[in-house]
Amino acid sequence: MYLITTLLLLATTAQAHYRFSKIIVGGTPETKEWTAVRQTKNYQTNAGVTSVTSTDMRCFQNKAGTSTATIAAGQPLGFVAAASISHFGPVQFYMAKVPDSVDINTWEAVGNVWFKAASISAVGSPLTSSASTWPAYQKSEVEFTIPKNVPSGKYLVRVESIALHQAQNVGGAQIYLSCAQVDVIDGGNGKPGPLVSFPGAYNANDPGLRWSYYPIATSYTAPGPAVWDGN
Repeated sequence: MYLITTLLLLATTAQAHYRFSKIIVGGTPETKEWTAVRQTKNYQTNAGVTSVTSTDMRCFQNKAGTSTATIAAGQPLGFVAAASISHFGPVQFYMAKVPDSVDINTWEAVGNVWFKAASISAVGSPLTSSASTWPAYQKSEVEFTIPKNVPSGKYLVRVESIALHQAQNVGGAQIYLSCAQVDVIDGGNGKPGPLVSFPGAYNANDPGLRWSYYPIATSYTAPGPAVWDGN
């Protein structure tokens, strides 16, 4: 009986978590997991990253990349959450340009190379723990638009969902993330920034990594730099 109960508990816990394992280009999701998306360490458990100082904050990578998707600047790029984003909190998107002479399949994106391309954060006030406050909550697909003025080239695109349901204390936030490999075409002459590193962009004490059910919050600012303005 104890074994059965434990197995049921583990199954329930895994179902409450999620992973981003496929992208959507041109409105069509990939048919297989881990194609343009680098396989993450939670490919079996769906567990999130809890230490913002861990190198897992970069891409949570278990295996090197195998393919690269092509997308035009100014077009939407989506990520599929398996089975859905089951914890409330913001969803953010970062991009890092791969040096021209480097193989995208093995590039690690170390250092100040990431810029924030988009953020789906809290709306309204006072804030709740429901989908009325968090637009990405309970969604199985999330997307952003590749900035029109981003230079052409190969990029790692990093999606992160910051789960705040247990973030009353420092270190309680759970971060679900992965990196997709994309080749951006028809880009512009923008200079993305500010550039940050992972780990390094977040501090465990950042207000955006904390959540209070009471007193009820009236505002929220997601961690990390400002979204690039496109210039």
